[in-house]
Amino acid sequence: MEHAPIFTDWTDETTRGFGREVLHLRHSLAQSDLFGDDALARLIEKAPRHLYHVCTMSRTGHDARAWRDGDIHGLSGRDVLDAVKRGHLWVHVQKLPEIDPAYGELLDRIFAEIEGRVPGLETFKRQITFLISSPKARVYYHCDVPGQSLWQLRGTKRVYVYPNTPPFLQPETMERIILGEQQEDVHYEPWFDEHATIIDLKPGEMLTWPLNAPHRIENHDVVNLSLTTEHWTREIRNSYAVHYANRLLRRNLGVASLGRDARGVSLYGKMGLAALHKYGRPKTKGGVRSYTVDFRVDPQAALGYRDIPAYQIAK
Repeated sequence: MEHAPIFTDWTDETTRGFGREVLHLRHSLAQSDLFGDDALARLIEKAPRHLYHVCTMSRTGHDARAWRDGDIHGLSGRDVLDAVKRGHLWVHVQKLPEIDPAYGELLDRIFAEIEGRVPGLETFKRQITFLISSPKARVYYHCDVPGQSLWQLRGTKRVYVYPNTPPFLQPETMERIILGEQQEDVHYEPWFDEHATIIDLKPGEMLTWPLNAPHRIENHDVVNLSLTTEHWTREIRNSYAVHYANRLLRRNLGVASLGRDARGVSLYGKMGLAALHKYGRPKTKGGVRSYTVDFRVDPQAALGYRDIPAYQIAK
C-alpha cells in the first residue's frame, strides 16, 4: 500500500543535520485515525501497568520535587481523557507496538523514511510512545539516553532544548543516568534559558535534537497530544558504552580525567568493560525503579485527581 510521505519539508540541510542539530520539521501524522480519541482511549485501557505513567506536577514553577505518580486502575480510557482535559495531568503510554501492531507499522514507516533520507544511517531498538497532557502542564529539565524526536499532534507547547555540554549537562550526570544511579532529571538553573533553542511546537510539527541534549517543556493553555520516538544507532551505542565505562572507572577506581571519545582503541576497551559489568550483574526482580504512587485520576475532581495513601510500584 502506498503512503504519503511523513515528512513534508525535508531538505539537504536536514539530512546533514539529523542527529547533530536541533531540527524543526513538518509532518503529516496529525490527522491520523491512530490518534483520535477513540484510538487513544483503547490504548489507555489496554496498556498494562508497566507501560504507562500518569503524573502531575507544580502549577507555578520549575520544581522537580513536585512531580508525582498516580494511578488509573478501573477507569475507562474516556474517563482518563476527560480528566486530562479538565485537570492538571500528564499521561504517557509507552511501547505502543506491544499494545497494537498498527503503531509498530507506523514506527517502521517513520524510520524507513528517515534512513532513506540519511545515507548510512541504520537504526535499531526503535520505540514509539504517546503523551497527552493538560493545559499548562510541564515536563521538567531532563535528558534521554537514546536518540529522541517529539511529534506534535494537537495543541501547542513551548520546548526548550539546551546544549549537551557542561554546564547544561555534566559528563558525570550522564554516566549516573546510564548506570541507573539517578533518573533523567538534571540540575537546572533559570539562566540556562539564555542558551536554549526555544520553539513553540504546533500540530503537524516535530523536533529532533542532538544526542542527550537536555530539554524541558511547557504546554500552552490547551490540551496537548504528542508522540515521542526513540532510536539507537551504532554511534549512540558507542557513546552509551563510553559513559557506562567512565562511570565504573570514576566510581570504583577514582579516575578523574576521562575521555568521551567514542572512537579508536579506547572505545573497544570501554565497550568490553561496560559489557562485562552490565551483563555480569545478577538480574534484579520486580523492575529496575521504584515509584511512589499517591494520587488517583478522578475526572470529577477540580484538577483531575484526588490524593490517596501512598504505595510503591516497581517498573
